[in-house]
Amino acid sequence: MSVGLVLVSHSAKLAQGLAEVAEQMAPDVRIVPAGGLAEGGIGTDYDSVVAAVQRAESGQGVVLLYDLGSARMTAELAVESLADPEAAVVADAPFVEGAVAAAVAAQGGADRAAVVAAAASAGAPDLGEEPSVGEGADSVELVLSNDVGLHARPAALLARSLAGFDADVSVALGEQEADAHSVLALMSLGARKGDRIEVRARGAQAAQALRKVTDLVERNFDE
Repeated sequence: MSVGLVLVSHSAKLAQGLAEVAEQMAPDVRIVPAGGLAEGGIGTDYDSVVAAVQRAESGQGVVLLYDLGSARMTAELAVESLADPEAAVVADAPFVEGAVAAAVAAQGGADRAAVVAAAASAGAPDLGEEPSVGEGADSVELVLSNDVGLHARPAALLARSLAGFDADVSVALGEQEADAHSVLALMSLGARKGDRIEVRARGAQAAQALRKVTDLVERNFDE
């Protein structure tokens, strides 16, 4: 069981589309869209959100994300009306990036507080000018052979695979470098099939982390 997610949007299509994207990265997480009015118009529906929270609950709590201010109000009202308001929480996070980050965190077994933190910290990845791992790190160069490169599901799989390793890991493509623990940062590299990436790791389990990433790349992320 994992923390469930509810995506509250003014648009049913937006909520459903985002849920589809997030599900690609977190297949074991209950992600329930709650978009649009009951009759099909633009807006948010309190009853629909309450029902979505109930469907998303699997025993580990629920995190709600919203697209606009009035959607937040609907989400908060829905949480307050629950028999146990402590079972769900509304995250103050960017809707799309936050949902992706929250889904990946939940898939990795994070508790509700950690899922909320992942969502809240999401946004435009800051690659910075300094390497995220730094000098003295072990590294390996790999060529991406899978069809979609480091996008969506492969990026999420790579980030999840590093959970639990005592190592700081980054992926570099040319002059750009991204934190390998962040699916959004990995996707921002735009690494495609045929690109050569450098994976750098430092820490007690750096070698093991590099072997894990190498294995994923060599088996084409199970595509």
